[in-house]
Amino acid sequence: MKFINYLTSITGISIYPLISLLIFTAIFTVVLFKTFSESKQSIAEQKNIPLDDQPSI
Repeated sequence: MKFINYLTSITGISIYPLISLLIFTAIFTVVLFKTFSESKQSIAEQKNIPLDDQPSI
């Protein structure tokens, strides 16, 4: 028996792809919002972290 036959025999299985798409869209939207709302000063500080000679403790 093929794997697709197992999936078609499960009742209510069609909701899982929709739930996973909604979760992905929500997380993607939050990450996109946080990325574009970051201040320029914070980005400049993070950009120079690898170049700093002083250890951050």
